[in-house]
Amino acid sequence: LFRPNHWVESNLKARLLVGDEEINYDTHKVDYIKGRVALDLEWNSKDQTFDRDLYAFRAFFDYNKISVGVLITRSNELDKLFQELDIHKKYGASTTHMGKLLPRIKGGRNGGCPILVFGITPRLLTQ
Repeated sequence: LFRPNHWVESNLKARLLVGDEEINYDTHKVDYIKGRVALDLEWNSKDQTFDRDLYAFRAFFDYNKISVGVLITRSNELDKLFQELDIHKKYGASTTHMGKLLPRIKGGRNGGCPILVFGITPRLLTQ
């Protein structure tokens, strides 16, 4: 959906000069970047992945490379459906879902980077 529409995977590489010492660092690869929008899709990864994503968005924003970060993940409303399908063991409490993301954003882990979040709910599913 995104790649054919010119969204690219990218990471930020930075060189910082401190006195006479050059410090190089880079972020993890963000799934999709187009223009000044960075987007990551997180579905059933370990919840620490959100820290990595928010840090990358923050760095891109701080270095004036993006204006907004977008995260798409699953809503906790899907838990009931996963139980009905008997696949809930695959989607544990320590995996990526809105309940793990929102406290991180409220805690300011995104720095000043605006974040738009989508939580996939059962209403989006078709049978």
